[in-house]
Amino acid sequence: MPRSVNHVASRARRKKILNLTKGYWGARGNVWTIAKNTLEKGLTYAYRDRKNKKRTMRGLWIQRINAGVREHGMSYSEFIGKLNAKGLKLNRKVLADLAMNHPEAFQAVINQVK
Repeated sequence: MPRSVNHVASRARRKKILNLTKGYWGARGNVWTIAKNTLEKGLTYAYRDRKNKKRTMRGLWIQRINAGVREHGMSYSEFIGKLNAKGLKLNRKVLADLAMNHPEAFQAVINQVK
């Protein structure tokens, strides 16, 4: 019995990866082996950096909250400690948004904590 090779499936598999690497520099976009390696590495970076994005955003929120509370004579750690002691359940994302876009609401939170 002759050997059967499924060209349709293998071509579709290659075409899928080559479409994803379209626009890459040089052979990375059109040579199968190089494109495959580049795409795998790129997907690894994408996975890693989705985690790092959360880390950087949290740092940004902390900086914004710190800037907001320093205007009212407190430090960030002092504010967060008192916030937890009072049992106020506001996360850093919300607090940072209040500090930046709604200073009067943020002032009310600080007054409640003091």
